Amino acid sequence: MTGETVLVPGARRVVATLDEPPDGSNACVVACPPHPQYGGRRDDARLRAVGNALVARGVACLRFDYGDWDRGHGEREDARNACRWAHERYDRVGCCGYSFGGGVAALAAASVDVPLRGVALLAPVASLDGDDGDLDVVAALADIDAPLRLVVGERDATADWRPVAAAADSVGATVTTLDAEHGFAGRADDAADLLAGFLADGLRA
Repeated sequence: MTGETVLVPGARRVVATLDEPPDGSNACVVACPPHPQYGGRRDDARLRAVGNALVARGVACLRFDYGDWDRGHGEREDARNACRWAHERYDRVGCCGYSFGGGVAALAAASVDVPLRGVALLAPVASLDGDDGDLDVVAALADIDAPLRLVVGERDATADWRPVAAAADSVGATVTTLDAEHGFAGRADDAADLLAGFLADGLRA
């Protein structure tokens, strides 16, 4: 696996790491990190686990850091720009995110101007900090035109994931609950395998 540093084009400075199989890939998943004001970065353990699991399945993973804090609006655009970058270089693109990044991934997937083959959310929040009506993660799920999967921890007392899970269920998405808390201590690889398996299947279709 290679770990190339990438600058994502756009008005904000967005630095990413591209995890790619040794033989390359024609598919890529954009991975959105947790809240940047609480230490969320592209090297988050859950995102790295997802990246490793995707590479093992022959899929590249673009893990990125957000630009300067913008209460969710800029972060959503960072994710959309990352999806655009991936779409220019790969035949098939998916998107995923953890915690705050799960909300970002959902909002980006609902509004980005490139086709996505799959969206996977790990312990997503129900809204972003700057919620002024257009950063409602729950409402965004109905606008995602791609297969959708949620993986949540049943002992998660940090993220308000239940409204997201209910909305996902109502639109026919797959919702999986693990015996875990928000950080998925001891279960990160299990969660990553669920997300990566789902995304890889969609990217092969």
